[in-house]
This record gives sequence, structure tokens and C-alpha cells, in this order.
Amino acid sequence: MSDRRVTRQVTLGDDAHGYVKIGGDAPVSVQTMTAGFTYEIDRCVAEIHKLAAAGADIVRVAVPERKDTEALTKILHQVQVPIVADVHFHFERALEAIEAGVHKIRLNPGNIQDRDQVLRVIDACKERGLPIRVGVNEGSIVERKDKQKRMTELGGVFSDNKHGHFLAIMVAKLEEYLEIFHERDFHDVVISAKSIDPQLVISAYQEISRRFDYPLHLGVTHAGPRETGAIRSVVPLGHLLASGVGDTVRISYANDPVFEVEDGLELLYCLELRQRRGAELIACPSCGRIQVDLFKLVQDVRRKLAEQIEMPIKVAVMGCIVNGPGEAEGADVAIFAGDRRGIIYVQGERVANVPEEEILDRLLEECRRFQSRVERGEATLGQKNVAILPPDPIGELGSGFDKIAAGDVEKTTPLTIGGE
Repeated sequence: MSDRRVTRQVTLGDDAHGYVKIGGDAPVSVQTMTAGFTYEIDRCVAEIHKLAAAGADIVRVAVPERKDTEALTKILHQVQVPIVADVHFHFERALEAIEAGVHKIRLNPGNIQDRDQVLRVIDACKERGLPIRVGVNEGSIVERKDKQKRMTELGGVFSDNKHGHFLAIMVAKLEEYLEIFHERDFHDVVISAKSIDPQLVISAYQEISRRFDYPLHLGVTHAGPRETGAIRSVVPLGHLLASGVGDTVRISYANDPVFEVEDGLELLYCLELRQRRGAELIACPSCGRIQVDLFKLVQDVRRKLAEQIEMPIKVAVMGCIVNGPGEAEGADVAIFAGDRRGIIYVQGERVANVPEEEILDRLLEECRRFQSRVERGEATLGQKNVAILPPDPIGELGSGFDKIAAGDVEKTTPLTIGGE
């Protein structure tokens, strides 16, 4: 992991909805967007509640029509998470959303190009202390009205050097737009540059991170269904975050946005960019050695842990005795299967051997009991009670073939060769 890129910091929210900081030394935040119509107030409110409960720090809503901005006041009175208004084409929607009390505006330079209109939005946000995200997407930065110009730009985008041409267009659009913000001395800005191409996403954010010190909103646009979109999103976003680039993320799926929140959080948990909330479940992929109905057990455990465990307890569910003991050493609570039975360990110490039909209940009982012990200060998360071999003394991480050639390999495992 590289050090986080230093950026400006913006703040959105209020006392009623909480405050979220983006950039600077703030933790990377997770965003998503409602999938229903904003003007359907009850449904919109219910969806926002669901997304916030899943862990979303910020929720964005679309406001394509006036009836959507008219609904915002009633929506905002019923939710407890900062709300962003997504504005395309009609700057009036931005002004109406600001008046309704939203906490941030998202503008697209490809869709609102009148300078005076943009200045009016900037002035309104500056007066209220609201940040603005400037988002350039692959689908909207090429010229749409002038067909000849559009064909020329597309020719650059889809040529053999498409990354270079496309990056030039993206940077040019951002510079052109941000010049307007600079004119108004407005710097509460978050920027994004999304594409469907994961490699292009990496290149785009690397390039703009070198040119601007504004916080970056990471995302892959039009990523597709979760089954494939998860890989398309996690590859570039994980690469960027691990290299210190990115201040807030939205994973985009053609699916329930709750999955966007769950997967965004898991990405940050894995990179240790956020403190895990709830249990961490690991499980073996199964093979011909399996001795219990592992797939069903894993899903049952996952569901119950989400309902009953609030601490970041590491729980391992393993299907046989090959890798099971090792995982039992590395987890706070672990189960590995024997012959239609489950052997349960708590921080490396064996506590039970139960038949298959009792595995789920006993495992959850041990998780609850361990959580209570941690709450009382009687146990510590991640503390292993088993002996671990010390690190290799030759070289920082061992010396590989050099060590083998020198005959310095420590014999820790007794081997029998040729029947000896």
C-alpha cells in the first residue's frame, strides 16, 4: 500500500443528516445511487434507509425533472444520510435542489455547457457552503450536437491510441470546466473521470491526480451486472486505492444498489482503508475432500453473522481437515469438518466437536460468547493462542534458491522417502 495522495478536503452534510468529509485525512467514503424515481417519495425514502443501513456514507438521487426536485424537501426530512442531487442538462434542477436543502451537487461538463448557467450554480453552492462534483464520463464528453466533430473525437477514442486521445479529451474538458470554478474562487470540488474500460479508468485517474489536488470520486461507469461488474470495478479501483489514489468510491451495478455498498465496503476493508463493521467470513472453495454441506453452511453462517455480530470477528468455515487447522489458527472463531462433524476452535483453542446438524448453532454460540468476552475486556480480536514459527532468519523474507543452494534450509517437517 502506498501513502494516500494528499488532497484538499470538502465536507457535506448537516446536523440532521450527519457530516461526511471527502479528501485530506478523511477515510475513503462509500457512495451509491437510488434506483427508483425520486418523485415517488415513499419508495425513495425507503430505498435511502435501506442503503444507509447497508453502510452507505452518501446517497445520490436523480433529479431530471422539476417533480423530482419538488420531492426533495419531503425526502430530506425523513432520512439521516447526506444526499447528493445528480444534475444533467438543466441547471435549474441544480438551483431547485440547492433550495430544497441537498448537501452536494453533481454536474456533468458534457451536458451543461453554458458558462453563465454554471456560474449561477456555483454561486448558489458557494452561498450555502455546498460542494460540487464535476464528473466526466466516457459516454458524455464527446460532442453530441456537431456530428462531424463527434465522429472526429470518436475516431480518436477508438483508434489504436485511444487511451492517449481519450485522456487528452477528458483532461481538456476538466480544465475547461474547472477554469470556471477558479474564476469564482470556488474550490469545494470533487472530480471524477469514469469509463467502461478498467485500464482507461486507471490511466485517467492517475493522470488527473497528477494535475489536480481536488479529492477524487472513483468509479467504473456502466460496469454491468454484479456477476461481471464486480471484477470490472474492483480491478481498477483496488489498483488505484492501493497506490494511494481515491477519496470516495461508487461501485456501479445493473442490480440492487445495496450490492454496490456491500462490495465497496468490502474493498475498503480488504485494503484496510476502513475499519471493518461486522464479522469477516472466510471459507474454503470446496473440493472432493469436503465432508459436510459446506455451501449451505457458509450461506447460513454469513446470514446469521450479519444479524447477530457487530464486531469485526474473523470467522473461518472450512470443509475438511487439510487446510482447516491452519485457518483455525488464523481466525478468532473457526470450524472445520471431520466425518459429518464440525471441530470448533476459538483463537486456536479447540472448544467443541459436534455433529453436522449442530454446527451452525454451536458456531454462532461461540461467536456471540467471544464477542461478549471482547466487550468485557476478557479477550482481544486477532490474538492467537497457538505457537507460530518465527520468521526466516536469513534475509528479510528468506532467501529462496540462494538459501537452498547454501544448504541452510531449516528442517521443520519430517519426511519419509522410499518407504523409510
